[in-house]
Amino acid sequence: MELPGQPPVSFKQYAGYVTVNETHGRALFYWFFEATTNSSKKPLLLWLNGGPGCSSIGYGEAEELGPFLTQKNKPELKLNHFTWNKAANLLFLESPVGVGFSYTNTSTDIKELGDTITAQDSYKFLVNWFRRFPQFKSHKFYIAGESYAGHYVPQLAEQIFDNNKKVKKEDRINFKGFMIGNALMDDETDQKGMIDYAWDHAVISDHLYDSIKRVCNFSLKPVGDDCDNLLNQYFAVYKILDMYSLYAPNCVNSNFSTLPNSLSTIEGWLKRPTGYDPCLSDYTETYMNRPDVQAALHANITKIPYPWTHCSNNISFWNDAPFSMLPTIKKLIDGGLRVWVYSGDTDGRIPVTSTRLTLRKLGLKINEDWTPWYTNNKQVGGWTVGYDGLYFVTIRGAGHQVPTFKPKQALQLVRHFLSNKKLPSAPF
Repeated sequence: MELPGQPPVSFKQYAGYVTVNETHGRALFYWFFEATTNSSKKPLLLWLNGGPGCSSIGYGEAEELGPFLTQKNKPELKLNHFTWNKAANLLFLESPVGVGFSYTNTSTDIKELGDTITAQDSYKFLVNWFRRFPQFKSHKFYIAGESYAGHYVPQLAEQIFDNNKKVKKEDRINFKGFMIGNALMDDETDQKGMIDYAWDHAVISDHLYDSIKRVCNFSLKPVGDDCDNLLNQYFAVYKILDMYSLYAPNCVNSNFSTLPNSLSTIEGWLKRPTGYDPCLSDYTETYMNRPDVQAALHANITKIPYPWTHCSNNISFWNDAPFSMLPTIKKLIDGGLRVWVYSGDTDGRIPVTSTRLTLRKLGLKINEDWTPWYTNNKQVGGWTVGYDGLYFVTIRGAGHQVPTFKPKQALQLVRHFLSNKKLPSAPF
């Protein structure tokens, strides 16, 4: 297939729907790119964005790590020179139903959504997708994602890990590991680290910081009204700053459909990312809502009664989300899976401080402490910590969506993850 305004490419791409529940008429939309070279030998990588309720195509493909990026005031796509399909066969999934072009014919499904059903449907998607693309069944399979995918990725990984022990041989998935970035993993440490980061980066006053430290106990859920009031004061600062990339400009006069109206987990929780161009998301929404684009993608076949948006405005309720993903992550490490965690260090939403506190809580032995890693122009790309069973990487100067801000470093990172090689600790 080929898209309107797409640059010529030599690799194959496919898009469409996979049914995950016949009775309810639930189907998930995917966009798949074969690797730029050697696709029959390279691994398969599934990318998931977070939300809950945000599109992996709107962010992951069109603004971060896919081969085609949207452009300002131009109805055409530009080639991403640091696309991740240089390293792997690359699959993007819009999940759960209600996100992007993914749909259900049973309207009550939207009220049932949560972590559990998202993981189950994503697993069902993979099983059925491999039946459609059996030539990739033998390939090593990995999952990566960012943000709320700190829940999605380990939960889907656990579904595969557990089901691989039970299912018939032909339905087993050759799953090897996962990588998550600026990832929501533990409610206590994520919130604590977020407040510490804001104070340390001169975003909030001493008075507000001290009040939050005194009043808020982040090991409780809910945190209580007094704490909520203080957190609202904290979040108010991010109406004038970009929380997801502390030093980037804000998008002024955005038409972006999902500007947060309140900063609860669902409404506006992770729904306002930016790139070098903070208005980028406007261009993507314009492009994805074009009928000729939807026809080329085999998308919107049911004529969804609302426009395509980055983050779904239909999902206003989320049934279940564990307080901490650490037990699941620990189980998967113990099961022998490769686990990498990375963090862009200018993100204020799930900042590097949160991730460091979370990994400390996980309690793994450190084999190789705080080591610089280098890009190919002899610059420090960030820092690494090698734990027993987990590798942690910081990306210097990157916001919440690392590949948007540091595309070259992000490609270097994913290549090293897939080949299970540490990042270079000396200039080269």
